[in-house]
Amino acid sequence: MCSAIDTGRIDALDRIVTHVQFRPGQTVFDEGDLAPYVYNISRGHVRLFKLLQDGRRQITGFLNPGDFLGLAARKTYAYSAEAISDADLCRFKVTELEELLTEMPPVRERLYEMANDELAAAQEQMLCLGRKTAKERVASFLIGQLRHAADCGAGDAAFDLAMSRSDIADYLGLTIETVSRTFTALREEGLIGLPTTHRVSIPDVAALEFATEG
Repeated sequence: MCSAIDTGRIDALDRIVTHVQFRPGQTVFDEGDLAPYVYNISRGHVRLFKLLQDGRRQITGFLNPGDFLGLAARKTYAYSAEAISDADLCRFKVTELEELLTEMPPVRERLYEMANDELAAAQEQMLCLGRKTAKERVASFLIGQLRHAADCGAGDAAFDLAMSRSDIADYLGLTIETVSRTFTALREEGLIGLPTTHRVSIPDVAALEFATEG
């Protein structure tokens, strides 16, 4: 979002921002809470989720530095947000941000682009949950994480996973056992390497992309 602001007017943003920090597992906001604030992640990772009445959890997304969260069509948040790792967030009052958007059309356009990206990601996730096998889901997830890591060059690509296998299972609509078995199977096929539990390397990105479509 900040990239859309003219450097000469960055002070206008500074006047309305508050910097807040969260520890792993700490709640940013809960579904149904009043939504007076929106947030931009400057460091760390956040998971978004919804809870069923019986306590089951569906993770709907993982957010990374640069991502925006908390935009609400109504007066309450439509999902819950929780820090996965130590996280630094920029917090804005909705009313103050709306005033800024009227003064800075490029920022409004940037937020519109981000909202469109979020919608496209939601549609891709619906396809993943509705039509893909466990292997295709995990492969798609890893390709998505690689793109977020901005390390898509030729040859071996590697990145760290901030989330647990349990988080990945809740996101992909699988059991943790299925996720663990699928990681092992991908490793045995030579499609990924697992130097550590949270470190993934991809020897051949094109081969893993092929696996996302069966």
